[in-house]
Amino acid sequence: MTERPEHVETLVIGGGQAGLAVGYQLSQRGLPFLIVDANERVGDAWRNRWDSLRLFTPNLFNSLPGLSYPGDRWDLPTKDEFADYLERYAKEFDLPVRTGVRVTKLTRDGQRFVATADGRRFEADNVVVAMSSWQKPRVPEFASLLDPGIVQLHAADYRNPRQLRDGDVLIVGVGNSGAEIALELSQTHRVWLSGRPFGVLPFRPTSAVARVLMPIVGRVIFHRVLTTDTPIGRKARPKMVKGDPLIRVKPKDLAAAGVESVPRTAGVVEGMPQLEDGRLFEVANVIWCTGFDPGLSWIDLPVMGPQEPKHNRGIVEDEPGLYFVGLKFLYAKSSEQIHGVGRDAARIADAIAVRHRAGRDSARPSVSS
Repeated sequence: MTERPEHVETLVIGGGQAGLAVGYQLSQRGLPFLIVDANERVGDAWRNRWDSLRLFTPNLFNSLPGLSYPGDRWDLPTKDEFADYLERYAKEFDLPVRTGVRVTKLTRDGQRFVATADGRRFEADNVVVAMSSWQKPRVPEFASLLDPGIVQLHAADYRNPRQLRDGDVLIVGVGNSGAEIALELSQTHRVWLSGRPFGVLPFRPTSAVARVLMPIVGRVIFHRVLTTDTPIGRKARPKMVKGDPLIRVKPKDLAAAGVESVPRTAGVVEGMPQLEDGRLFEVANVIWCTGFDPGLSWIDLPVMGPQEPKHNRGIVEDEPGLYFVGLKFLYAKSSEQIHGVGRDAARIADAIAVRHRAGRDSARPSVSS
């Protein structure tokens, strides 16, 4: 049974770094809002990733607006440390976050948006979908044809080597998740890494070279050069939306650890994964590091394009009052990164403030002379 509708002026869906940054910017403008998040605790989107994960960016780039990230500026924090920072951030600014609320449908009823979540119904003048482009784990259709004795995990469900059977491991996908998990599993299993890297960062994020180049790359190139306002940014965007280069683990690290690189996995034959060169692999475990889909099918509004929502720097012009923050290359390459989300959040908060003032002015009674 659906509860009585709850009206909020601005509903922020997602309580990770994007949603919290939006909340901070709205609070700075004195605008009422509510943040809802499906997880049980602020920061759980990070806590629920694999145990050994560390952020790829040093602390220098891990601050949200208004609260510096603690510790040495060149340390790489663990995922739990960053999750705790997000929780502290919400408390520091007294942001109204309601956890354990998973929105399953967003539609419009007249002038208001309607979000439903487990029997709850929220009505809002504005909605900010503050979620990343990585919500729904993607696996190939042929994954269901694998022998049922093979342990299958998506990277989203992988935590540590104890989840796997004894025997060989095939990791499908050579992005950062695949490379990091392969390196970890190489200590206890024979590992095959299937696919081709998207590219390789030419320096390590903890190196002396990084201390010189990363501020330039992060603060200038990713934040100001590679944007939808620049010709080079618009040209680079389609490729950058598809994938990122290897950042921390390099191909030579994998080779030194005994991880063998093999071609793309093309299908399944007799219950075993088959590579595009025809080889079959009799493995005990398969980990799909094959990425994510946006997972926004719950938005029942005509805003979706072929790959992503249709928006202008996060503003959906065809649905006034609907906004996105946190999407890959929303405005700049830095938009999906912690240090870049604050700028996008500020722009969206400014747009909401304009709507707030317009609504307030229209509600005032006219004064006749």
